[in-house]
Amino acid sequence: MDRRKFVRMAGGGIAAGQLAEAVAAAQVAASPARQSANSKGKQRKALMKVGTQHGDSDEILRVMAGFGVNYICSRLPSERLDERWSVDGLSRLRERIESFGLTLDVVPLPMSSNYITKAELPNIMLGRSPERDREIDDVCQMIRNTAKAGIPCLKYNMTFLGVPRTESTKGRGGAEYSTFVYDKAKQDPPLTEAGPIDADKYWERITYFLERVVPVAEEYKVKLACHPQDPGMPRGRGFRGVETVLGSVEGLKRFVSIKESAYHGLNFCQGTVAEMLQKPGQEIFDVIRYFGSRKKIFNVHFRNIRGGFLNFQETFIDDGDVDMLKAMRVYKEVGFDGMMMPDHVPKIQGDTNSYQGFAFAFGYIKALIAAVAAES
Repeated sequence: MDRRKFVRMAGGGIAAGQLAEAVAAAQVAASPARQSANSKGKQRKALMKVGTQHGDSDEILRVMAGFGVNYICSRLPSERLDERWSVDGLSRLRERIESFGLTLDVVPLPMSSNYITKAELPNIMLGRSPERDREIDDVCQMIRNTAKAGIPCLKYNMTFLGVPRTESTKGRGGAEYSTFVYDKAKQDPPLTEAGPIDADKYWERITYFLERVVPVAEEYKVKLACHPQDPGMPRGRGFRGVETVLGSVEGLKRFVSIKESAYHGLNFCQGTVAEMLQKPGQEIFDVIRYFGSRKKIFNVHFRNIRGGFLNFQETFIDDGDVDMLKAMRVYKEVGFDGMMMPDHVPKIQGDTNSYQGFAFAFGYIKALIAAVAAES
């Protein structure tokens, strides 16, 4: 793109998402793969979809419809099995989202890092019986109701720690980049509500849960997408007494193999997985191939980082160590057909709700999908 044209567009008030799309498209337009595709007249359709997990308020849905972000992960219907988790309640949610011309693709289960913020852990994670059995029964009913309401996927998290971070650092243009440096992290209090959790305890609780819910998900054909531990912690040291077994690639491989099913897989947070790696700019592509070729990636948090294991910043989508165009090509290569969602965008001065940051990311993702779709 011509520099003067770029400045005119920016000065003219072009939306952040449109600007990102224009910039990214310009970056890839002259690529050899793109030229080859155009010269041969062969264009392969990419299956990935731009999605959002911003919620489902009317305001958000109108904006997403305008952006062409057509697939939605809703907010949590309720923290307990109640009317909002009924077939009628979930159907009304789906129908309201569809009234905006959008698709309800994913609903979160009441198993997330938000519990940690409220100093609560579900009994599923605490391993308390019979309380955890009642909670698992509720989850199974949520799966059944989700299927009957015509919603294809549920996402969840099996963490004791939430999302630990250290003090934010300055990034491009003075934006605040969420940062984690293990050696600076305060492990306070030294233990979570669950007490010491070694790897065996953690795996027992994961396995207990999966053995009871995956058969129900398989019967009702609802995908269960689990988010990895963000961030991974050093083996043998852990964090606040917890050995984070879902914070490594090997742990995620074990996780998806516990119950073999087409309905048991990952909410694949590319940023979180990159945080597990020593050299994410080199290693992430083979990790995507491993899980993607096995159809274990159900949806993607498509974000970038700078740094690596135990010391990283969460950057703008185009400002990290991972070549995001190359990553998008790998998702196309493995036939991934789910949502690509932005996540954890940097904070820009004056952008209170990070809406500008997300608009930039949406536009960039749309442009990357369009670019790889045009490549032979």
